[in-house]
Amino acid sequence: MCGLAGFLRTPRTPEREAHQRWVSAMGQAIMHRGPDAGATWLDEHIAMAHRRLSILDLSDAGTQPMVSASGRYVIAFNGEIYNFQTLKNELGEQGCRFRTRTDTEVLLILYERFGPACLDRLNGMFAIAIWDTETQQLFLARDRLGKKPLYYYESDGQFAFASELKALFPAPFIEANIRYDAVKDFFAYQYVPDPKTIYQNIHKLPPGCWLITDGNGSRVTQYWDVSFATPSQRSGEELAEGLHNLIDDAVRLRMVSDVPLGAFLSGGVDSSAVVGLMAGHADQPVTTCSIGFDSKRFDEVVWAKKVADQFGTDHYEFTVKENVAGSLEQISRYFDEPFADPSFVPTYFVSQLARQKVTVALAGDGGDENFAGYGKYAVDQTENRLRRLFPTGVRKSVFPHLAVMAGQLNSGPFRKARSLLDTLALDPERAFFITNCFFRPALWDRLAIGQLRRETLDYDPAEITVNHYRNADSDDHLSRILYTDIKTYLPGDILVKVDRMSMANSLETRAPLLDYRVVEYAAGIPSELKLHGSDKKHILKKAFSDMLPHDVLYRKKMGFSVPLAHWLGHELKSTCDAVFRSDSGGLSECFDMNVVRDLWSRHLSGDFQYTQELWSMLAFELWWQSYAAPSLSGTGASS
Repeated sequence: MCGLAGFLRTPRTPEREAHQRWVSAMGQAIMHRGPDAGATWLDEHIAMAHRRLSILDLSDAGTQPMVSASGRYVIAFNGEIYNFQTLKNELGEQGCRFRTRTDTEVLLILYERFGPACLDRLNGMFAIAIWDTETQQLFLARDRLGKKPLYYYESDGQFAFASELKALFPAPFIEANIRYDAVKDFFAYQYVPDPKTIYQNIHKLPPGCWLITDGNGSRVTQYWDVSFATPSQRSGEELAEGLHNLIDDAVRLRMVSDVPLGAFLSGGVDSSAVVGLMAGHADQPVTTCSIGFDSKRFDEVVWAKKVADQFGTDHYEFTVKENVAGSLEQISRYFDEPFADPSFVPTYFVSQLARQKVTVALAGDGGDENFAGYGKYAVDQTENRLRRLFPTGVRKSVFPHLAVMAGQLNSGPFRKARSLLDTLALDPERAFFITNCFFRPALWDRLAIGQLRRETLDYDPAEITVNHYRNADSDDHLSRILYTDIKTYLPGDILVKVDRMSMANSLETRAPLLDYRVVEYAAGIPSELKLHGSDKKHILKKAFSDMLPHDVLYRKKMGFSVPLAHWLGHELKSTCDAVFRSDSGGLSECFDMNVVRDLWSRHLSGDFQYTQELWSMLAFELWWQSYAAPSLSGTGASS
């Protein structure tokens, strides 16, 4: 795994010596992504930097930026092309000659032959930058699902790109003005959805897209999307068998490595299936790593140990105890923008544990989004069935009034009744946004102040969910919400979390369940075989019923949860007190601190209904202190 960065050189910026310093500093900022080697490449039009974590061809021959044999193209590449050997053989039969054993060189030759169309031939995770010295155009591309990050800055004739935001800031022409609608997005979703970042003029290249620019404007083109339009007519048994075989092949492809390789193991269906398949392909015990908690409610290590014993793995465990407070600020800095999925903490520690044993780890990410594994899908499915029982006019005119009446009776059952009535009054796509939204409009209206409030008064973060839901090429509701999560939550939260936390430890992670062939296959499986009554991931469990124990397949899902309410009130209490009782800092620029302190006091008294909201406010302030300007109108950002 690697990191890349660079910028287009313009007549308005200093000469080569300054550019060399800038691009070297950009590469140095992401040294953790590639500690094994680093290099830069400059011509009169571009500066490029690359950091390398050596996985294949450990010799210096794999050093990047790499120049094509013709001298026309220069590539900086982050990721792995799993089918590169097949592609290499095909190119060899066509007369191509290779200087290295790397997938980078294969990719470079493919681009030279096919241009952007080469992306259709790739099976892998990647962020790519290729400079054409002849046309003086820069080509950027990102893998289909967004496993590898790629950012770019474009403003006033200046263009820069990087694997992480922090690698952009050494270029002094970059202005880091905070984007207000992205702040509102963060508090709604707990991450900043693409193509936005927390900064104006800095964008995420969306998954499945490529970009080309000559410095006078850029063009973004989508080259891949997942289709739910044609459900398969095959039987459940046939679909399960085909799914098992396809995931097995995806695992096999991801076990190619010249360095030690292992797996994350939670004891859930997804990671257990991956480990079981790995054991079938390995000629020695698979190295597995798990994270546990002191709290029995959140501790999955007993299940992980059961699976490890079954497949005879070389198993390691780490328990998160008092590690949180001392590590939180340092760990959160790796995200470079606000990020509030609390499972990034155990993800960091399991990556740290794994890196002590291996350089590459396979993970079970993608199973929930592909096969309807989250509890919210079952809840949403039930709500949507109830919604269809009532005429639209009744839902939209009567239910809101009933919700207000229920809300006046301030007890648990009536609060739930109000929430249900509010949700049933909405169209399905807006209801799904509410399912995913952490700051409901009523709370936001109480909290938001100042310029943030003024700038976002007419902006609704629900537009992101609604637009993706409507873009899905299916009339089936579950398919639409799975599509929406594949386009938003998966690349914006899950894959960001895994990439940053593993890369913070110089560990490469690979996700067989996110092989694009698996994703496309899953999209063709009828919804009722994914969510079968209340049985989530029904078809995936069926596919591995002969491999995994019944109690592993059908135990209650825990989902890498953390004891967040306990953390806030104990290990992180002093940190939270300092943040929530202060009248200076980013949080006070955005929110009415009297309301914040009221929510915090209620939490300390045992009312935990705003736990996630408080956590996201803490995450925002930690980001602010590390990266943001002293006020929302500021123009600087530290790195």
